[in-house]
Amino acid sequence: MINLLQQIKNRRLALKLKQNDMLMRVGISRQQYQRLEAKGNPRLDTLELIAKGLNSDVMLIPKEKLNAVLAVLENDGNNTSLPHKQPDHSDEQKKLSDDPWKGLLEDGDEYDNGN
Repeated sequence: MINLLQQIKNRRLALKLKQNDMLMRVGISRQQYQRLEAKGNPRLDTLELIAKGLNSDVMLIPKEKLNAVLAVLENDGNNTSLPHKQPDHSDEQKKLSDDPWKGLLEDGDEYDNGN
C-alpha cells in the first residue's frame, strides 16, 4: 500500500488540481503544500484540512477490515453504485452520479428536498 503522502498527491492529481490550487481550497501556500507532499509530517488537524480540500476523509481502518476496504475501493473504479444498498431489480440500479441519495434513507427511496 502506498504511503499517505503519495495518496494525498494522487488524490490531488485525480482531481486535476495543482499545488497552487490548495491555497484557495485549504489556505496552505504552494510552498507549504509542496513541502508537505514531498516529505511532510502533517499534524492531524492539517491532514484533516487537506483531506477536506481534496473532497476526502481521514479514516482509521482496523487491520482486519483493510483487505475488505481495499477490495471495495479497487472494484469501485467507475462503478459508483452503493454496494451495501443495491436494489433487487437490475432495471432499478442507478449509479451514484445519477441519484446520490438513492438508498441512503431508511424509509425507502424518497427523500426530503428541504421542505
